Amino acid sequence: MRKTICGLDCEQCDLHETCAGCSETGGRPLGGACVVATCCHDGTCEQHGKFFDVECPLKKQLIAEFNALGIEDMGEINGLNALPGRYINLEYNLSSGQTVKLLDDKKIYLGNQICKKGSDRCYGLAADEHMLLVCEYGDNGTQAEIVVYKRRRVSD
Repeated sequence: MRKTICGLDCEQCDLHETCAGCSETGGRPLGGACVVATCCHDGTCEQHGKFFDVECPLKKQLIAEFNALGIEDMGEINGLNALPGRYINLEYNLSSGQTVKLLDDKKIYLGNQICKKGSDRCYGLAADEHMLLVCEYGDNGTQAEIVVYKRRRVSD
């Protein structure tokens, strides 16, 4: 079994066969930064290697920021998961007709999916050290719309 910086069990990930490894790559297992590994590696988490077992300050702060957005039909966010960008990087159609993707397929973000109240659509949440994204979409990520995309105000 691979050793991870955050303590996550790599064998549970669908990408574990093609992943370069977390510890082996200094927290860049898919070629891009991993928000969890960055948090654990730089000492932000007090218990190195136990990100998912303890109350991480970054995870706690991101949950608070998502909940503070005040999106009326989005329930309260209570947890975030490590999500590879390639799984959550949806395409959005802008009013100009341009199609864009906002995330990096090679990065690992913290995020979640929550059902939109009174609808068959879902909210998708993704965040890293620098930004928050909330989108709304239908089955399998269809008809994706940006609800909130903003830079986080991170103090140094």
